[in-house]
Amino acid sequence: MKQTTFGKTKDGKKVFLYTFENKKKMEMTVSNFGAILTNLWVPDKHGIMQDIVLGYDTVEDYENHGYTYFGATIGRNTNRIENATFILHGKEYRLVKNDGENNLHSGPEGYELRIWNVKAIDEENNSITFSIVSSNGDQGYPGELHLDVTYQLQKDAIVITYDAISDKDTILNPTNHSYFNLNGHQNGDILDHNLQINATNYTPVKNEHSIPTGEIVSVQDTPLDFRQKKRIGSDIDENFSQLEFVQGYDHNFVIDKGRDVAAHLEGDQTGISMSIFTNLPGIQFYASNFLENIPGKTGVTYTGHSSICLETQFFPNAINEPMFESPILQKNEEKIFKTAYQFSTNF
Repeated sequence: MKQTTFGKTKDGKKVFLYTFENKKKMEMTVSNFGAILTNLWVPDKHGIMQDIVLGYDTVEDYENHGYTYFGATIGRNTNRIENATFILHGKEYRLVKNDGENNLHSGPEGYELRIWNVKAIDEENNSITFSIVSSNGDQGYPGELHLDVTYQLQKDAIVITYDAISDKDTILNPTNHSYFNLNGHQNGDILDHNLQINATNYTPVKNEHSIPTGEIVSVQDTPLDFRQKKRIGSDIDENFSQLEFVQGYDHNFVIDKGRDVAAHLEGDQTGISMSIFTNLPGIQFYASNFLENIPGKTGVTYTGHSSICLETQFFPNAINEPMFESPILQKNEEKIFKTAYQFSTNF
């Protein structure tokens, strides 16, 4: 493990990078700022190392462009809550409206902009654990939440583990918001990537504000059917209201029960493939529709469809939808969620 200085935040707090390498020469770099995955190097079919996640070169850029959420740990709640309001045990809680009338990724002071404590480093097992304490009322949520996030670089995978406990009933719906381009973060768009999502159903949205209708609907005969591997760009411009609402793909898929793999992605140029495993019920597929000339790492400018997010999660607005699996973390109940990203070049 190698620790390097990444700079200081606007209020003078030191920020560090932690880099791990395995025998396969995969390399992972994470930061105590936002518990962010900043770099992920994977060998392609020619043995050339490719950095496959979008990001920034400085902590200042992560602070100033927090709205992109590159590589960030999101909490307490991923995705949207309608009208920035929810009711828990008869009490109404009001959150910050930072996405029109709705709350997105818990508001403008999310965990992605905070300094996390380094709780443990295990060099033998290539892992690091970050921790944060979120006070009662923080972001508008009840309960003092203790959250650990562990990144582990295994033989051919990255495993992210979320371990949480609260002293009151609250919401817990964390995710990692990495933007992937398996051709390399600098190499154009992902429209020719092949994607498979093991989901028979998805949660349609009402309109351009991306709040689900509350229904769980089949993907059959829609452009959102990724049950068989297909090119991402093949249907993205179809005349279909769900795509028109969000200018492409930005939808939650209901992972089929009993499936080992939630999703599988293949880079068309490098031969790098990625399989996702998780014990969360949903996965948000976002084709970076709204990235507009974002200055990123190594002088690269990121544009629309330059990457793909596959965010494992509870469904958007789940706290307000009785048909959706509940994101409630009960008082003094420890919850552990895991998501693994496994890589190969065997296709």
